[in-house]
Amino acid sequence: MLKAYHSVLAQTYKDAGEELPRNKDLRDDKHKDKILRELDCKVIEFMHDQIIHQVAEDIAEKGYSEYKLFDSSRGAFMEGGPALDGAGIAEKTHIQLCIRNLNCIKGLFLPRKEINFLRYSLS
Repeated sequence: MLKAYHSVLAQTYKDAGEELPRNKDLRDDKHKDKILRELDCKVIEFMHDQIIHQVAEDIAEKGYSEYKLFDSSRGAFMEGGPALDGAGIAEKTHIQLCIRNLNCIKGLFLPRKEINFLRYSLS
């Protein structure tokens, strides 16, 4: 889906005579991980915006839509050098979640008081 929406967005920028945002490296990032993900963010937000407008338009015209809104999205980010020699895991690998539909959040919790985990584990 992202490829298709990227193509539409790229054409939109081209038609407007503007340059598409780019992902950029931090100056001190020796691994060149493109941590400043301006392009990625723009494409994802554009995709969601287009889908939302299509759903609204469909509902106004037909009373329903074949398109589905995203409740959430998840991305894996492999950053940094290898965690160990020959590893496929990078030092800064992490997952990011984006909850777009706040109805997905069913409750909140208050963190409980910390315990001595070592003592607890040994008992």
